[in-house]
Amino acid sequence: MLSQRMEEALNKQVNAELYSAYLYLSMAAYFESMNLEGFAHWMKMQTQEELTHAMKFYNFINERGGRVRLATIEAPPSEWASPLAAFEAALKHEQYVTSLINDLVNLALEERDHATNIFLQWFVSEQVEEEASVGAVVERLKLVGDSPQGLFMVDREMAKRVFNLPTETTGEA
Repeated sequence: MLSQRMEEALNKQVNAELYSAYLYLSMAAYFESMNLEGFAHWMKMQTQEELTHAMKFYNFINERGGRVRLATIEAPPSEWASPLAAFEAALKHEQYVTSLINDLVNLALEERDHATNIFLQWFVSEQVEEEASVGAVVERLKLVGDSPQGLFMVDREMAKRVFNLPTETTGEA
């Protein structure tokens, strides 16, 4: 059974994951408005991934006898100065999410909630992957600079991203 404090913290994380999905969907719309369909596709795949994360938390709260309480999702930005600025914002956001996950791990350890700690370890590893993935795009865009041809090539590469839905929503993905 979850403590009240842990339940509240996990519910806040559900909201954070849903906000992440909302943010990336907003970024997809931004890229579509620029006719950068590959970047838009990449962000749509990221949106699906974040929704899956939210559902992992949702299901875990229920499995542990807690109560999911959905809160208002803040409106995300809708404009960025450039594709690079959008991905830099995405990287900053992923670093923030990493800090949220780390705070949850610290709370689970403080409360000696071993089941939640084990559950959160998947997210610790996932955040390493998330930061690396977004960081790699940031670095590519920095290399491209102001080159329209380079941006076109990166956009084509981004269109190849595939999202595989995990077979379960609370265990390993």
